[in-house]
Amino acid sequence: MKKIVFSPLDPEYETIDEQVSTWDINEWRKMPRKVRGPIFEAGGHPWRILFFPMGNNVEYASVYLEHAYEPAPPEGWYACVQFALVLWNPNEPSHYVHHQAHHRFTKEDGDWGFTRFAEFRKLFSVQEGKKRPLVEEESCKLTAYVRVVKDPTGILWHNFLNYDSKKETGYVGLRNQGATCYLNSLIQSLYVTNSFRRAVFQIPTENEDLSNSALALQRLFYQLQNAKDAIDTNELTKSFGWDAKQIFAQQDVQELSRKLMESLEEKMKGTEAENALANMFVGKMRTYINCINVEYESSRVEDYWDIQLNVRGMGNLEKSFEDYIGVETLEGDNKYFAEGHGLQDAKKGVIFETFPSVMHLHLKRFEYDYMRDEMMKVNDYYEFPLKFDASPYLADDADKSEPWTYVLHGVLVHSGDFNAGHYYAYLKPTKNGHFFRFDDERVTRATELEVTRDNYGGDHGANGVQNRNEYARINTSVKRSMSAYMLVYIRESRIDEILPELTPEDTPAHLERRFEEERALREAKRKERDEQHLYLEVKTAHEKIFRQHQGIDLCDWEGKDPKAQQAESHKVLRAQTVGQFSQMLAEQLGTTPDKIRLWVMVNRQNKTVRPDTWLTDMEQTIEDAANKHASKNQAFRLWVETHDDLLKSPSVSDPKAANNSAFLLFIKYFDAKNQCLKGFGTMYVKKQDKVSDLLKPLCELMGWPEKMGIKLFEEIKPQMIEPMKPKQTFQQAEIQDGDIICFQEDLSPAQLVASMQSLSVTNAPERIAEIQNGNTGAIADAKEFYEYLANKVTVVFTPKVAESGLPIFELDLHKKILYDQLAQRVADHLHASPTHIRFTTVSPNGVVRGVVKRSSTQRLDQIIIPTMTYNMNNNTNNNTFTLLYEVLELSLSELETKKAVRVIWLPEGISKEEQFEFLVAKQGQLVDLFGDLKEKAKIKDEDAQRVRFFLASSGKYQKDLDDNFHVAGLQDFNTLYAELVPQEELEMKEDERIVTAFHFYREPSKNHVNGVPFKFVVRNGEPFSETRARLQKRTGIKGKQFEKIKFSIVFKAAFSKPRYLEDVVDDVLSDLLGEEDVLGLDHVDKSARGGLWGRAETAIFIR
Repeated sequence: MKKIVFSPLDPEYETIDEQVSTWDINEWRKMPRKVRGPIFEAGGHPWRILFFPMGNNVEYASVYLEHAYEPAPPEGWYACVQFALVLWNPNEPSHYVHHQAHHRFTKEDGDWGFTRFAEFRKLFSVQEGKKRPLVEEESCKLTAYVRVVKDPTGILWHNFLNYDSKKETGYVGLRNQGATCYLNSLIQSLYVTNSFRRAVFQIPTENEDLSNSALALQRLFYQLQNAKDAIDTNELTKSFGWDAKQIFAQQDVQELSRKLMESLEEKMKGTEAENALANMFVGKMRTYINCINVEYESSRVEDYWDIQLNVRGMGNLEKSFEDYIGVETLEGDNKYFAEGHGLQDAKKGVIFETFPSVMHLHLKRFEYDYMRDEMMKVNDYYEFPLKFDASPYLADDADKSEPWTYVLHGVLVHSGDFNAGHYYAYLKPTKNGHFFRFDDERVTRATELEVTRDNYGGDHGANGVQNRNEYARINTSVKRSMSAYMLVYIRESRIDEILPELTPEDTPAHLERRFEEERALREAKRKERDEQHLYLEVKTAHEKIFRQHQGIDLCDWEGKDPKAQQAESHKVLRAQTVGQFSQMLAEQLGTTPDKIRLWVMVNRQNKTVRPDTWLTDMEQTIEDAANKHASKNQAFRLWVETHDDLLKSPSVSDPKAANNSAFLLFIKYFDAKNQCLKGFGTMYVKKQDKVSDLLKPLCELMGWPEKMGIKLFEEIKPQMIEPMKPKQTFQQAEIQDGDIICFQEDLSPAQLVASMQSLSVTNAPERIAEIQNGNTGAIADAKEFYEYLANKVTVVFTPKVAESGLPIFELDLHKKILYDQLAQRVADHLHASPTHIRFTTVSPNGVVRGVVKRSSTQRLDQIIIPTMTYNMNNNTNNNTFTLLYEVLELSLSELETKKAVRVIWLPEGISKEEQFEFLVAKQGQLVDLFGDLKEKAKIKDEDAQRVRFFLASSGKYQKDLDDNFHVAGLQDFNTLYAELVPQEELEMKEDERIVTAFHFYREPSKNHVNGVPFKFVVRNGEPFSETRARLQKRTGIKGKQFEKIKFSIVFKAAFSKPRYLEDVVDDVLSDLLGEEDVLGLDHVDKSARGGLWGRAETAIFIR
């Protein structure tokens, strides 16, 4: 029976103990609801059957296996058990019901089994094909087959509830931001490569901010070393310049690895880590062609950072390497043209000269399927060893004095298909340690079989992997979804060098210091949040703040205007008394509590904030006072009156004696000479005092003659400033506590200008030059100045061309001034002519909108209205705006007769672009701008005749233009280029021809709209090795950037696939190229607006 009901253990696992226990069941219907069987031992642990004869709340008998520890198992106990439970008739053993399962038994999860083990109606009746019921005369037997299994990793059949990666493995995971599992896998692989981590730590970053990707990576590595829980990668991806588009798009691990290496190499230059990455990851390979019948060889040696190996049809790593260095014979129609020897039979191939200490092998698991016209995953079965000898793949003359044996360090796995998948990694951090699975947040120990066999790909049940149940009727073959995508091997003789034990000294000290500071800040914020309910925000203003405030009301209580004087904010314990708070304020202001009076500020119906009443109960708590007087959802606002600062009053000598017959007034002074309005002070007056009674004390305070002409205004609300009648009493003028009176010297505009000139107030026009209706000049009247303040906007003027050397500055302007007045103000600041100033609007997010056309009736608020609308809708400070400006060589009226022509000069092939803009008469020709181009581009006299103009559209070559081409024919969608005609084009032979070239990515339809097209000379019979060299010279692209370009022939026929040219020297471009075909350069578009129709491709990048 055992062989039938109890499946054999997977050969991957090891059995610790196996036991069988049978329990005789009698008087079934008389048994209690829950009963336990006899205890038996297996694997050193006590076990028993838990039986519900009448079901566990179901119409089935319920049977479970449970541990029999009493009262509970030891702390941390667990056992991995495979078991089968069989209910059978001893009189007819072939009549049975069985179920089997496996489970990780723990203290918290001590039983496992089957609630619906056997249906009642089938237990007590004779079933078809049987002679007896299973339960006969209320009796039967219940057998438990128990196999205790060794847990090789500590997580066998784990449910991962409350799993602690750090505690179990010593490592922590990385959180997935959306689709960043591929990034997590690569980062973990590099992190456990200790020499790489050390090199990253050696990059100087102490003075860098988090936009530096090297610092972000250092911080991430530091956290991986010290954190107890999984880490976010937000800082790293943000430093890369990624946004949601990159976060939620899976990318190629190989491309990410290369980009990261390039970025770090650049940051390591000039540091102690320089060349550290190349010493770890770079090897050398030689591409060669050897003639068979003559002594001739063409070869080149190149560096490589990783090796791409074919998977399809290979089967294992050894065959992939053999395929990689396989030799191709060039014969027949495919003979090689050897210089000096003509067409020859030859052998072509690649051989490795050295392998790096850390070898990254990228398996080609994704290929383009031409039948389906899409990328597909290659899930073929593919073996890779824990150790292999790489010496058979080295050149005969390679240095083999040190063994080239490599041991497996990591396997990056892809699970799923091309369109939807997941990445994780198996890594071996130490020389003699275990493999661990790094799967986003979770890190677990892994067996070598999990690392290798489970990631060979192919089918379950195929390629020697047998179905786990030999008694299953069908030997199924199930496609594996997971397969190795990238392999990391370390040279065995260098493993101590690659995986050194890092010490605290290897970690930059500033990292720990920064994290400690951030931790302290977080703790302070947490404490503040936790104690927030104990405190109340109280805002205060006092005499000093009022005197410095220029604007409406006493100060800016809400902090909306950064240029206004702000109220002071206090965090006050709710239980603190008013008296205690008054004591604190007195100490801050350098006075005593008995000389302070706290006035409650209220919102008046006219939208002003003014004092209403003072607090008299010093024992009252701040919370009670706020609940009684403060407005909902606003801070508790108080005016702090200090008796020593009160102005001399015409009738109230003792502020303490002020009663209901007296008012507290706020006095402001409009200084017309300096064009400013500020708080002057506070004073008490009686209701029956006349307004004119203020004149004498004000003259005394200002040091003016007693009969000086003074104007008085009441500041009622914004844009409602009324002159006061001197003969009225304050009661008749309806003055109350907290009202504001403004005074000024009574000057005519002419007197004001003369006075300003005599005082040499040169900065007044810079600050105030607009009055109501947009008339330029100084403001002589306080009411008009208030009106100016209500309509004042701050405009930040930024040069449109950053390299122009012009300054960034800001002006406070009346928003109703006209265009010409705006230009005059800017011109005065720049000491330039206003007729030569041109403005361009810009959106709040920095996008340039358009040039502002000059109009004599257009006002400033109409020019900046899009920005104003945006600001008002977003509740931001709507008083500050930005305009771009230029100082032109021509006046705007002259400019209207010109056409702006943008020329992109190509001084070095297509690798460098210099952009110039010229103003040409609308009826002019290209020859009219050539002189300026020659001067700006520094074209030599002897090269002037070689300059060629050509048009491009969407990155494709259109046509050449002669000097007489009319600029009116240039369209906005065309790009005008200028270059020196290459010497080889000037010296073309009769059998040579010209082909145009353009750039694309993956598909010719996805051309680089900002790519620079070019002409190229095709030489008859020239092997592609020489063509490639000329292409590098023609384009001016060098190094790795050129190596990444795949050259192809793009045929005229629509929807045809491009014909890619071999990297080596077997293809002849002139033989393959049709009359109307073009040359295509396939590579990633790195321009800011790359991609089809201006859309950027999703190619990966690191800022």
